[in-house]
This record gives sequence, structure tokens and C-alpha cells, in this order.
Amino acid sequence: MPKIAYKRRQEKGELTPHRLKIKKDDMVRVISGRDKGKTGKVLEVDRFTRKITVDGVAIVKRHTRPNPQKQIKGGIAEKPMPIDVSNVMLLAGTVPTRVGYKIETVGETTRRVRIARKSGETLDKK
Repeated sequence: MPKIAYKRRQEKGELTPHRLKIKKDDMVRVISGRDKGKTGKVLEVDRFTRKITVDGVAIVKRHTRPNPQKQIKGGIAEKPMPIDVSNVMLLAGTVPTRVGYKIETVGETTRRVRIARKSGETLDKK
């Protein structure tokens, strides 16, 4: 979400963003709901509402009317809707796992790295 949207939400008096353990481009598996068992890549994360959009999960059909002024073609379009972050688990390889953190020191820099609770492997790419 763009920084402008964050500022706008804070001006409205909404809550501060939540710290989520799932990030964009992570692979997740849905653990509850109508799409239980499906896996997909996280497309978008909304930290204010604790919702994520997963590719191929919670697909809905939207009927749009053609509008030549805005170059919109009419018809039925399918798009993924956001689901709550509590309904998914992060995948480490093919195994769903909880997320933990470990402090990693390289030279003088220290950073928090996400690790898989089941296998202990590092989840962050960098």
C-alpha cells in the first residue's frame, strides 16, 4: 500500500499498523474457510485491517458495465479478495509452519531474521 494511503488512514484516526509475520511474495497455505487447503503467493498485505490477498484464493466474480470514457470493457471479471491473516500459515518448502525470529549478527550489523519453527530454516531471502 502506498505511503499516502497510510498517512490518510492515520489522519482519519485509525489504529496504527499491526506487525505481521507474513510478507508480500511469501508462499502460504489456507488453513480455514471455503478455500481450505489451497496454496498461493501473497500479492498484497494490509497491516491496518490484518488482511492479505493471496493469488488464486477467495476468488469472486465482479460484473462491470462498459464505460468507453474510462476505457473499461464490460463483462464478468474474477479477482481475489482479501482474507484474514489468521486463516493462513506460511510455507517453508512444502510444510506449513509457524514463524519465529532470531537475531543474526554479520560484522557490525544486527538484524531480526524470520525462521521456520518446524525446521529452523531461515525464511528471509537476504
